[in-house]
Amino acid sequence: MRILATGGAGFIGSAVCRLMAGDGFDVLNLDALTYAGNLSSLAEVEGRANYRFVQGDICDRPLAARLLADFSPDAIVHLAAESHVDRSIEGSADFIRTNVVGTHTLLSAALEYWEALPPHRRRTFRFLHVSTDEVFGSLGADGAFDEASAYDPRSPYSASKAASDHLVRAWGTTYGLPIIVTNCSNNYGPYQFPEKLIPLATLNALEGRAISVYGDGGHVRDWLHVEDHARALKAALERGRVGETYLVGGRSERRNLDVVHSVCDILDELAPDPAIGPRRGLVELVADRPGHDRRYAVECGKIERELGWRAQHDFESGLRGAVAWYLARRDWWAPIRARYAGERLGLKVR
Repeated sequence: MRILATGGAGFIGSAVCRLMAGDGFDVLNLDALTYAGNLSSLAEVEGRANYRFVQGDICDRPLAARLLADFSPDAIVHLAAESHVDRSIEGSADFIRTNVVGTHTLLSAALEYWEALPPHRRRTFRFLHVSTDEVFGSLGADGAFDEASAYDPRSPYSASKAASDHLVRAWGTTYGLPIIVTNCSNNYGPYQFPEKLIPLATLNALEGRAISVYGDGGHVRDWLHVEDHARALKAALERGRVGETYLVGGRSERRNLDVVHSVCDILDELAPDPAIGPRRGLVELVADRPGHDRRYAVECGKIERELGWRAQHDFESGLRGAVAWYLARRDWWAPIRARYAGERLGLKVR
């Protein structure tokens, strides 16, 4: 299978490219290399005959059309997106451009390409759109999102992803483009840009810096290892039904404060530093994020039943492995840390 992956130099995208190229797929990775794109995350597949990288913007319609014509993919895995809620609060324009306009541009190019395919390839072509559980809004103390949950986005980021989901489904219904949509819970694991909770807490704790936790620390997220997510996307691509939505979760709900405390405890064990002392002492509660959703949880029974996918990482061992990875891979994160030291974003509303 020939796969055009957008955003393949990002956190989830690079995991997908590593998995699929490693499994023998022909992969073309289109990525604009914005601040969170990192080609060093793809070192293990770089140079393989079945992997190719092109730097480019999904808003560039002529480029998308040319790549589709030249590469002739059997599927598009659309991962390219601006993804950090705090950044969307400070500046929403990039999120609307990439997540909404970029998705529209890619859909338009994909439809033109698909309509020109011979009948047997039209039947097997897939447009897999990768999205988030944040489009569903905030849960109370009970219940979980599923494929029938109503959309209720609360941030510029989640609103832009909700718009992209609706566009993809509209292209499937109106034009017949064979689409599949996935919505995942919070990802964690190796190669995650250190603006997100787990890698940021890990690096701050390692360096003895304050670890900020928003509000009272009681916000709950369901945690999904990025490698499990990549396998879920591969399953959806290979066995998913056209027009369907699949929610992907790790069945690992945790309070943010508990996650940060676990990171501190793991580092105290793996990299004790008498000058820092017990790292839980670095944790400080700070003013909450505007519009911060209280709880997310994902019911992923559909993808488990229909596609045979199961999360293989439990959160405790997965988190320990992620923290150990950051300890071992200073070469990967030190250049990032030099230009982004983890300063707080998202308090300036506009």
